[in-house]
Parts: sequence; C-alpha cells; structure tokens
Amino acid sequence: MMRAWTLPILLMLCGSALAAGLVSSGTAGTAAAVLLLFVLLAGVNSPLIFPKSVGASEARRLSEIDGRPVVFWRPGCQYCIRLRIRLGRGARQLYWVNIWRDPDGAAEVRTANDGNETVPTVVVAGRPHTNPDPAWVREQLSPSA
Repeated sequence: MMRAWTLPILLMLCGSALAAGLVSSGTAGTAAAVLLLFVLLAGVNSPLIFPKSVGASEARRLSEIDGRPVVFWRPGCQYCIRLRIRLGRGARQLYWVNIWRDPDGAAEVRTANDGNETVPTVVVAGRPHTNPDPAWVREQLSPSA
C-alpha cells in the first residue's frame, strides 16, 4: 500500500519545501502557485483518480459474466494515467486491478508480457493487450455497460 503513495507523498513534501522557501523570500504568490502545481501532480500520480480496484480473480469472474474489459495498472504509471484520463467516465465501466496491491494481478501481467510488469495491460475476452490505444479500449465497452 505504501508503495502506491510514495511518489505523491514525495511530490507533496518537495512542493511544501519549495513553497516554504519562496514564502520566506517574500514571494507568496509564486509559492501558492508552486504548491498548487505540486498538489495537482501528487493527485494525478495517486491512486485517487482511478476507480476502485478489485482483485484479479474477482475481475476475471465479473468480466466473464458481463464481458467488460479488465485493466491491470499501477500508481504513478504515466501510460495508466493517460488511459484513465482519456477514457473519462467510461473508465468506471472497466474492472481495474492495481498490480501493486494484488500479487495475482501482477503475476497475470508478467505472464502476458514475457515476465515484465508492463502496464496498462487490458484483458478483453481473455486476451491481453499491452498499452492499447484508449480509443480502442472505449470501443470495447458495450453501450449497455
């Protein structure tokens, strides 16, 4: 769990230290802007922007029932963030598995990617697709989902 929050915490600490230095030098407006920037960066790199994660076995089971894709991801991954943002509200229709929280999910990703934990890996109808185009992933969502 802590591994998922390491980068956001570091960003907040660095931003706070930089802002404190700017405030002490008399540039409070710049300090506020810098702090806001670091808070936004921390938020984007945190698990908070992703829908609730489920376990790999639960995601597989649910996907077999309704056919929705399963996305294996990890916090701080720029490609996962890009996929999440470009999917917009449609992201909530997928099953998200955080591989840093689920060892079975990490093992499944390694199996699909020749031993590498390359994410995002999207599984559609039992077939893994590594770092797919977000537009393609949107096409895989059924209108009834």
